[in-house]
Amino acid sequence: MSDLPPDLPRLRTLRTWHAMWLDRLDKAIAAAEQREAERARGLAARPSAPDWVVETGIGRGAPPVYVHGGDCHMIGTRSRGVDRDQALRALAEGVPACPHCRADTELGYLE
Repeated sequence: MSDLPPDLPRLRTLRTWHAMWLDRLDKAIAAAEQREAERARGLAARPSAPDWVVETGIGRGAPPVYVHGGDCHMIGTRSRGVDRDQALRALAEGVPACPHCRADTELGYLE
């Protein structure tokens, strides 16, 4: 006992319908593969996170507020990456270390 219709017109209709769906699935798979490849290229091209960050206050020319470790979750939007020497210099100039990540401890800075 077959679950397919016995006549040729309905069989051809089913064949056409399934071919249409296979084409749609192939296009959806190709689009998903392209999105995945673009995401992977974006991750590979992303610049690495800075080791140290200086967060500044509000306004143009505002003084630094905190020195953070590069992976600190408390880094604000007004910040810039700095190297180790610049972070140490900021701490020496009186910029406080972030109380969450304790960048001064990570830097080995002793007051």
